[in-house]
Amino acid sequence: MSRPLATALLLICTMFWGFAFIAQKSAMDSMGPLTFAGVRYLLGGLLVLPLAFYERRRKPIALTRIHWLFIAAMSTVFFLGSWLQQAGLATTTATNGGFLTGLYVFFVPLLGYVLFRTRPHPVIFIGVPMALIGIYYLNGGGLDSFNSGDWLIVGSAVFWALHVILLGHVARLTGLPIFVSAISFLFAGLLASAIALGTEAPTLDAISAGWIEIAYAAVLSTAIGFTFQAIGQQHVPPANAAIVLSAESLFAAIGGALILGERLPMVGYAGATLIFAAILLVEAIPPLWARRRAHAPRITN
Repeated sequence: MSRPLATALLLICTMFWGFAFIAQKSAMDSMGPLTFAGVRYLLGGLLVLPLAFYERRRKPIALTRIHWLFIAAMSTVFFLGSWLQQAGLATTTATNGGFLTGLYVFFVPLLGYVLFRTRPHPVIFIGVPMALIGIYYLNGGGLDSFNSGDWLIVGSAVFWALHVILLGHVARLTGLPIFVSAISFLFAGLLASAIALGTEAPTLDAISAGWIEIAYAAVLSTAIGFTFQAIGQQHVPPANAAIVLSAESLFAAIGGALILGERLPMVGYAGATLIFAAILLVEAIPPLWARRRAHAPRITN
């Protein structure tokens, strides 16, 4: 797969995720965060399962103990990121949620270097601040009063960063992006449901009341969005992917405007421009730089 196509898949998944903030927030009116996450990921995992089995049959590679350890680690941080984000949205605004989730743009290159000694392309050190400033201004250049929900989402951003790093690594290591995604969905769904049964006492009436939100999150945000992420990240470095995925905040703002009637402040358009500029920068400069070095004349004595 070409890198431009992989980047396009990442942008599509950010669109689904951005609009999902509205569904995730409104679902909290009828059910707890673990109940929502459990049903969402179980449905999403079951929808992806046929494709996962098909991919596994086409690539019957032997998964080693190291493979399974990475898959388990990726699935665990996926569950923790989802849980903390969903719990945070119960007490904070969707605007704050979108901004604070975007902090993983900063955490990805930092944790990538700590865990794998991966040195990002120098352009990342320009693109990350641009994306963070863009996210900040996209949301009006400020936050509502900071509360416990905001801190939960800050914590989720750390786990989302770990997920971006581990997913890219596992997808390239195994060549089975859909298969490993299905495993992480089902793992997160089963674990969230098990904990919800003991802490939230979910009911069918409560789940039925939020079926539209669950359907959107399960089909578009989970089954399609996260699967597109897994496929795309085989061909885009984690730090670059994180900046592309920062467009999630932009689509959250668009969704708020279309569905909730919210309007961007004037400074928000500057923020949107910075996000797009950061994406173009990190996706255009590295290949141009590589092409220039490849064609540079060699000086010999």
